[in-house]
Amino acid sequence: MSFEIQELPDIIRVIVLLSVRKRSTLEKPMLKRRIDKYCAGHVCVEMSDMDEALDEMSNEGLVIDERGKVKLTERGLQLGREWRNLLLKREPIMEVVAGLTDGSITGLVVILSAFMAGLTLKMATFAAILSLSAVAITNFSSFLMGGETEDTADLLTLKSLMDYSLSDIPDRIERDKSLRLVKQLFILLRREIGRSNLYAALVCSTTTFLAGIIPMITYLMLPEPFGIVLSLVLVGIIAGVFLVRYRSGRTKVPWRITLAETIVIIAIAVVASLIIGGM
Repeated sequence: MSFEIQELPDIIRVIVLLSVRKRSTLEKPMLKRRIDKYCAGHVCVEMSDMDEALDEMSNEGLVIDERGKVKLTERGLQLGREWRNLLLKREPIMEVVAGLTDGSITGLVVILSAFMAGLTLKMATFAAILSLSAVAITNFSSFLMGGETEDTADLLTLKSLMDYSLSDIPDRIERDKSLRLVKQLFILLRREIGRSNLYAALVCSTTTFLAGIIPMITYLMLPEPFGIVLSLVLVGIIAGVFLVRYRSGRTKVPWRITLAETIVIIAIAVVASLIIGGM
């Protein structure tokens, strides 16, 4: 299956990949109704159009079409996940990285500041909760508004590229049908983008809060020097294991390089925050 959307069956294949989920088997009439849902009554996709797309997908090993029932193969499921990640941003990679990074930095700055200033338990608790809550709320609002704006802009760019490719279809009727179908598809996707960004913002803020509150509680609850030592160990585990492992797995970069990069970035951020806070 070509990545470029060049004709009507290509659009239908994308809709099939988005509609059929893991372990689900759909009869063709039900699948046709799902495609009609994307059309929203503005364009008519014939059963013959869907059959043509399914035949091509079957030849490419993306679906199993038996006795009027359609099921995605493992390859089809993987390709469907990739299309959902591309169109709907379902995998919040940036949000998890930002949450772990911001939470670790905030926790480390608050712990070191409280330790060096010799704050009382009450003052340290207040500073910890206030700082971490502010960062978590800021991350939530930033990723909700910024993410939706960015994802919508990306969708419009992708739609323009698809429209440009489809405009070369020689058959005028099929060309108009394809362009209208792409338009309706992206209208529906824009509605789903809002839900995806709300989920991503919740993931980011929750990850930020948890990554920071766990070492902070450890520092506040344990006597010295166990509190400061164990809390710093927990920050190191969160940033050096969870964050590094997650980034290394997603970027396919060796973990040693990712670890060195992460340590340098967090160290610079923490030192800068302590210097600014001490002014």
